[in-house]
Amino acid sequence: MRIIQGKNKGKQIQAPASLPVRPTTDLGKESLFNILNNYFFFDKVTVLDLFAGTGNISYEFASRGAISITAVDNYQGCADFIRRTAEKLEYDQITVIRGDAFSFVEKSRQKFDIIFADPPYDLTGLEKIVTHVFNNQLLKPSGWLVLEHPREYDFTQHPNFYEHRKYGKLNFSFLVNFE
Repeated sequence: MRIIQGKNKGKQIQAPASLPVRPTTDLGKESLFNILNNYFFFDKVTVLDLFAGTGNISYEFASRGAISITAVDNYQGCADFIRRTAEKLEYDQITVIRGDAFSFVEKSRQKFDIIFADPPYDLTGLEKIVTHVFNNQLLKPSGWLVLEHPREYDFTQHPNFYEHRKYGKLNFSFLVNFE
């Protein structure tokens, strides 16, 4: 994986093969950030990266100057890898939490500009993330929840649904706090 833009543009990051992850492809990540770039100034956002895995998305936000990024992953190896990599890249704005993403959004009261969730494709209950994010008001006004998910999920009927984008097998659904 590589960092697409920002202060570490082009930097290759090699994650251990032992991590149980499926990182967002460079094409998917580039497409996602091209969309977000039209709506946000990255140096003014706070980000929550759920199911952070290798930290791929967190590093991209940090490289582009995000104020703070909270990366949540349940797997100790992933949390350790993100911490080490963030330290090497001098991304002081990344905070790593080893914990369950569902529990985090259920209990958190912190507000974010962007929440990105990329759970394992075989994980069930992704709609609970959406419910907790909006019930607990975790998005700032005009904040976005971005879900990377398999095609079986359809969020088009959710009242906060904004857009769906498909890139091959990759699906992004965008939900917005319309406050």
